[in-house]
Amino acid sequence: MVMFVFTACNKSDEISANTIEGTYWGTLALSSGQKSTSVQSEVSATVVVTIKGDALIEVHCFGSEIDTTFMLNYYENSDSIMVCLTGSDFQNTYGHMLGQGHMMGGMMGDITNGETEWQHHMEDEHQQGDEHFGGFDMGNQTFGYHFKMMNGNMPYYLDFQGKKN
Repeated sequence: MVMFVFTACNKSDEISANTIEGTYWGTLALSSGQKSTSVQSEVSATVVVTIKGDALIEVHCFGSEIDTTFMLNYYENSDSIMVCLTGSDFQNTYGHMLGQGHMMGGMMGDITNGETEWQHHMEDEHQQGDEHFGGFDMGNQTFGYHFKMMNGNMPYYLDFQGKKN
């Protein structure tokens, strides 16, 4: 009698969205709205990421320069997870509402073979040149986000870069 044993393999480096949840310690780099201007200052900051639903996270960023909480959708993109605005924030930034409702129930049913969630989102929901503000580097367990701020009618930027502990 010959016996065959089959074992299932789990890809140990597979990205799990649950791994983005946690606290990221890092810095906020302050720069002016002028492209030619370099970083003016850097201060410590913390981001706490909490999963709130299917493909939805809450981001709380705080430090001496900022204390804000907002929601983002997240999308797998090979070895990273990209983020995008939700609801009225999406509409105010891009000038239109999310069109296909792919985030409803976490389903992206019309995704094509080999296409990442992020590629699908970009193709269905965005126009060429749309700006995006951050994401997670899963290999390094880091999170970065670009905050566009206003001081009166003068724009400036706060760029968070942090590592998960």
